[in-house]
Amino acid sequence: MGKVKIGIDVGGTFTHAVAIDAIGLEILSKVCVPTTHRAKEGVVKGVIESLEKVVKNGNISTDDIILVAHSTTQATNALLEGDVVPVGIIGLGKGFEVGRIKRETRVGKIKLSSNKYIETYHRFINTDKGLSEEEVKAAIDELIGKGAKVIVASEAYGVDDPQNEEKVVDIATQMGILATAASHISKLYGLRIRTKTAVVNACILPKMLETAEIIDRCVQKLGIKAPLMVMRSDGGVMSIEEMKKRPILTILSGPAAGIAAALMYVRVSNGVFIEVGGTSTDISVIKNGRPILKNAEVGGQRLYTRTLSINTVGVAGGSMPRIKGKKIIDVGPRSAHIAGMKYSSFIKVPDKVEIKPFFISPVAGDPDDYFAYRIKEDDEYFCTFTPTDAANCLCLIPEGKYGYGLVKSVRAIASSIAKLLDVDIVNFCKRILDIVSEKIVRCVNNLVGESELEKEFLTLVGGGGGAYSIVPYVAEKMRAPYRIAENPEVVSAIGAALGMVKDSIERTIVNPSKDDILKMRSEVLKSVVEMGASPESVEFFFEIDKQTRRVTVTAIGSTELHMDNGNERVLSDYELRRIVASTIGIPESSILVSGETDFLKVFTGSRRKKVFFSIFCIEEKISCVIDTKGIVRLQLKDAVVDQVSAGEVLDKVSDLIERLVVYGDVGIQLPGIFL
Repeated sequence: MGKVKIGIDVGGTFTHAVAIDAIGLEILSKVCVPTTHRAKEGVVKGVIESLEKVVKNGNISTDDIILVAHSTTQATNALLEGDVVPVGIIGLGKGFEVGRIKRETRVGKIKLSSNKYIETYHRFINTDKGLSEEEVKAAIDELIGKGAKVIVASEAYGVDDPQNEEKVVDIATQMGILATAASHISKLYGLRIRTKTAVVNACILPKMLETAEIIDRCVQKLGIKAPLMVMRSDGGVMSIEEMKKRPILTILSGPAAGIAAALMYVRVSNGVFIEVGGTSTDISVIKNGRPILKNAEVGGQRLYTRTLSINTVGVAGGSMPRIKGKKIIDVGPRSAHIAGMKYSSFIKVPDKVEIKPFFISPVAGDPDDYFAYRIKEDDEYFCTFTPTDAANCLCLIPEGKYGYGLVKSVRAIASSIAKLLDVDIVNFCKRILDIVSEKIVRCVNNLVGESELEKEFLTLVGGGGGAYSIVPYVAEKMRAPYRIAENPEVVSAIGAALGMVKDSIERTIVNPSKDDILKMRSEVLKSVVEMGASPESVEFFFEIDKQTRRVTVTAIGSTELHMDNGNERVLSDYELRRIVASTIGIPESSILVSGETDFLKVFTGSRRKKVFFSIFCIEEKISCVIDTKGIVRLQLKDAVVDQVSAGEVLDKVSDLIERLVVYGDVGIQLPGIFL
């Protein structure tokens, strides 16, 4: 057996694990265990169980394993449930701004939800005369005495010179107390938000350290010597050691694994990825081969950490219908899994069956109109009728695909329920799927509008165990093309296994110079290499926002196997042209190469587009940048494409600005320029 990567995804209902061939991406073994929310160890118990089983079932030698990566819901759950510790803040500052610094580092209680908070205690040290060890120890003792379990050091302009923050962390560590430097969590100016971000990170440190140590011991016990990685909320992976320092980066780690799979396994360039689980559906946009990012929020408060823009809708393949009288009034958010119910698709019944219906409140405080039934009065198990059952009843799930059930049995059950509601089977099932699809379509349309993704290029890509149950129906409602990922039920676990080591550095710089950019590049390269990335595989992405003066440098690299390994075959011009043609909707014969480098090609084609109520037609030119592996990196309408040598770039940029700048009543509109 060759080199093996193992990915584990912790979902709301199930924890999936896969072992894949690192070269050919062939699945060698896959397992599914219930997510262990209620276990003493939390969801980590399911992670360990799935890891042990996937290795055993695949008869995999631990010597062949080169990577183990898992997503985690521990950070998210801790914040949602208020399973956090009080945090002591040591504010540091000097000079005439001392008053402001005191106020901005004293953040008070941080709201997590309607009745959950992070408790904070504050102590300020004036550093006009330096920072003594005695002062720091006294401040730490005072904060611990008040109830703090973790210390945060936050200094004005600490991002420029973190020595004092690091000194506080070192002293706290020597005293046996966990501590975080705010400048290690974010390099952005904005003392109050940076302090809050560090506090959120600190409040989950003990829980995440406990989790990391349990998984670490399990991996060692199994004899696995490969690096253990954790999924980040921005779609990359990081080492377990880095997770111990910055657990805040794992918020939304679970859904991020699905995006990683969409990019690296399904190869989505432009589209909407819809991952349908048993309880909820995660929806995200991929544009020009990259996911949309946003600032994380906790309790409605913005933090200085980036997450993928993922919207979660409370409907999925296992959602339960709610019925009032003889009308289905809603579907979800509770699911069969939460209520301990069986799906109708997977129980065998006679061709004619009469059910015994009843209604429940799955969780305390829920409405009491969730529909359930028994087949017989003395049945030991209860059932419900889910969107998966409706899709099976309407023969929408292809035979042999994940979610396909006992069609004759589910139709017999549907007939019995429909009779109670005085409707036919088709309308009964369509009503369930219509309610589900309306919620998903609304979310998709909002995301597409926000991201300015061209609707004419929109493709829906389905993943998750409920993909075949819901995505085709949603696509039909939207009149949009769709495709379902291979092995959809374990696509997020595959994403964890294929996740790239990733890190970003953000700074506030008024006029960034070449030296500023190179310094940030060196810092982020060092970070991803320390986390396990192969230096020669690292790619960099630079973003400069002149309005906010924010400079972001992102580094992405692969672990051990390079990005140009056997599964990353360079495609021919013919293959690339076919991909571009299907992406932009122009015949292959009308597409020409308008520029190229060793790694990228620009294809341009024209088409006629109807406008003004389809009365007139206009010529529309579309340019598409695609890499040699087949990933579309950029898509533009009516763009000017020029190819020059590196030495001519500055002159060409000046020329393009002069040619394409637009002068109007509201000022100058500069052209967008992509190199």
